Amino acid sequence: MTDKTTPGTVTGTPAGPLPEPLRFFGTTWVEHDGGYAGRRAGVAAGSLAAAVAACFVLRFAYQGLAIADVGTPVTVMVVVMFAVCSALAFRHTSGSFTRRPDPDRQASLRGLLAIGFVGSLLAYCFRSLTEAPGERLHREEYETAKEQYARRTTRRTGNPSKASKASKAKQSRKV
Repeated sequence: MTDKTTPGTVTGTPAGPLPEPLRFFGTTWVEHDGGYAGRRAGVAAGSLAAAVAACFVLRFAYQGLAIADVGTPVTVMVVVMFAVCSALAFRHTSGSFTRRPDPDRQASLRGLLAIGFVGSLLAYCFRSLTEAPGERLHREEYETAKEQYARRTTRRTGNPSKASKASKAKQSRKV
């Protein structure tokens, strides 16, 4: 029994591949509907606000080091550590929006990404200004899956064994 509301479905089961939902966007990225633009603006503003709040927390930590009078080398080392980890986290996070990250590498970088969380938040903010973070990767995978599904479900006409015999007969006449 086919469903009258959606062509190509059988009792509510969709035909073909389904898009993978994105965090904060669900599947609205497919057709850019359901408040997609507002969600993008909200995600960009939220991640920027979280990054600013994180910078204030890091400033308090820096002031704590100054009050504790741990010395200039330790203070410089902590500041450089957060700056380098944030830069690496930014690069890694922005790269994970265009290709699937390796799970083993992701696990080994977990500590670095935790320290450089400000870079990850900024990468999320900047990507949200142009598209949903990860949209391009998911769109490419979804389009590929749809093409493969269409190729698999395309029906051939005629008997392929008869067609090959006919083509062989044509080739033998030409020789």
